[in-house]
Amino acid sequence: MEGNRIRNRSSSRTPHLLSKIRELTKSVLGDLGNGRSPSLAIDVFRSYCRNPNGSCSCKPDFPKGKEIVTFRKESHVHRLDVLLRVLLIVQQLLQENRHGSKRDIYYMHPSVFRDQSVVDRAINDLCILLGCSRHNLNVVSVGKGLVMGWLRFTEAGAKFDCMNNLNSAQPVPVHVEEVEDILSVADYILVVEKESVFQRLANDQFCRANRCIVITGRGYPDIPTRRFLRLLIETLHLPAYCLVDCDPYGFDILSTYRFGSMQMAYDAKFMRNPKMSWLGAFPSDFEKYGLPTECLLPLTAEDKRKTEAILLRCYLQREAPDWRFELELMLHRGVKFEIEAFSVHSLSYLSREYIPSKIHGLQN
Repeated sequence: MEGNRIRNRSSSRTPHLLSKIRELTKSVLGDLGNGRSPSLAIDVFRSYCRNPNGSCSCKPDFPKGKEIVTFRKESHVHRLDVLLRVLLIVQQLLQENRHGSKRDIYYMHPSVFRDQSVVDRAINDLCILLGCSRHNLNVVSVGKGLVMGWLRFTEAGAKFDCMNNLNSAQPVPVHVEEVEDILSVADYILVVEKESVFQRLANDQFCRANRCIVITGRGYPDIPTRRFLRLLIETLHLPAYCLVDCDPYGFDILSTYRFGSMQMAYDAKFMRNPKMSWLGAFPSDFEKYGLPTECLLPLTAEDKRKTEAILLRCYLQREAPDWRFELELMLHRGVKFEIEAFSVHSLSYLSREYIPSKIHGLQN
């Protein structure tokens, strides 16, 4: 069987990072020893601004300024305390060549950290200060993504053969930097928002009928799922299509895959997929595919607020104005619907009619 086979190796950055950690720690201790208040200048990144007229000057891979975190500000004292504690934990993980999750780190000092979001912010701050990604710090996310279809790969020497059982779900690898020996004869990658849709496609033997790879992040995608998807796209040079619910949360998930998240904007260049296409579900699909009005749900007040906020994101006007049109249409109509609504025609309509027709339309 012929395929595209490429090895992907990740060089170790541990010695370099440990050196930078020592420099950072030495600088902070030096300030304290000399009676000065330590100050850290942390670059500020953002994946978009709220200037939808196209005149913004956003450059996603460059900082938009610096935030000075110092003991001089009372509101920063706890943030610096958390950052330094997390720094010591990360240093230990790197020195011992061990991995830990964000939740592991939280429970090492729960009375000090008080909330998981505080730890998450400290990890992001450290990535910016040290110029690295989270996985370089040996901080791993708990993987929840699933993959199936025409794909084989190894992770840390363990072999994963999705082609042996095309419609059986395999977990997305957590240590994406250790993935290599990628082999595939797929024609495209399909990303679906929901596990229920993933399972529908599996039950319908979708990958047997269509030469493809199917991935789901089971809602908002975790870091391993986003990194693994990008690795597959870059390695296999395949088009990628994304299928989400026709509601603002589905659209936000689509945007996370394509443009990256604001929380991790500093690392967006390694996780976004700028060539990803939106397969559906579009508001305009309601008439095109003859869905009855009973399939529609009214937008809630929160849905409307979220949609209005998304419409202000600059990348829609700059990179995806057709997406913006569909979002405006949804807001104007005041209704939404789920991917599963296509089952009103038949249980397998999604896999046998809707998705193939959509992909055919994008490829021609």
